Amino acid sequence: MPASGFPVASRSRYRNPAAATATVVTGVAAMTAIGLAAVLAFAARAGEVPGAAMAATPVSPAATVTSTSQSAPPSPGTQASKPAAQSPGTVRLPKGGTAELVHSGIDSHGALEVPNGVGKAALWGAGLDAASGATLLAGHINWDGVTGPFAELWGAEKGQLVSVVDAAGQTHRYLVSEVLTLDKNTLPGRAADLFGQTGPHRLVLVTCGGQWVGGSLGYDQNRVVVAVPTA
Repeated sequence: MPASGFPVASRSRYRNPAAATATVVTGVAAMTAIGLAAVLAFAARAGEVPGAAMAATPVSPAATVTSTSQSAPPSPGTQASKPAAQSPGTVRLPKGGTAELVHSGIDSHGALEVPNGVGKAALWGAGLDAASGATLLAGHINWDGVTGPFAELWGAEKGQLVSVVDAAGQTHRYLVSEVLTLDKNTLPGRAADLFGQTGPHRLVLVTCGGQWVGGSLGYDQNRVVVAVPTA
């Protein structure tokens, strides 16, 4: 286990030959922003395909967001229940979905290692307590027909709260400042400002979505949510 305390990913990867420009530095993994953006043009993987409930129609942003039931307001004299405590090493998204964070590196092929399934997400880049640079969290939108918490990104709005609890149990809070839907071939053009390790510290969350086109591309878009630290 690395010094960060997070486990290390070792399975599915975001692949792209253009990621050959990547470089790896001992300790915190580092790579050129263009290379990382190319890697994050999520290629199709065996598990990340529309499930039976999705296959009849293309997957749109609205369709990928897991619906949540609306409970009745509490009656007078009662209090609404508090959210469950967040476990160390996890991210909690605006609508309450959580995923375990897996400290991820770049393999010899220039691919960001991302865990299989929807319960875990890759963690790469600047430390959560850094003064500058992007901390990247990347997760699958679905896996084997199961919609994951990162599908929430398709409903994200500015001002919403995202919290990350590090392995030591310290909570880091972020407010969504920017929500982007990018075609996969345009993502490299935003690489420097989104994933670069300079500039003010920010949390960048990424998943796939849009239209399922199959082949090596899979989904044709990326959803990118940028959030900035808050008290």
